[in-house]
Amino acid sequence: MDDAEVITRITALADEERRLEEGHIGDGLSDEDHARLHAIQDHLDQLWDLLRQRRALRDAGRDPDQAAERPVDTVEGYRQ
Repeated sequence: MDDAEVITRITALADEERRLEEGHIGDGLSDEDHARLHAIQDHLDQLWDLLRQRRALRDAGRDPDQAAERPVDTVEGYRQ
């Protein structure tokens, strides 16, 4: 997956996240929607990590296609 594909996926998931959040203002999310929102946020974190990896590899003169999507546990364990 190249950078453009990663960005396209990020955009689509961010749009879905926004629709979920805005569609339930004042009502709260159902358990199903809450679970979907959490899954979207986890996947967004993975995709942003993948994009950062690709850019770092490219900046280091290496092949960005060596980047790989890391597990949620790894990505969520990063310090901010």
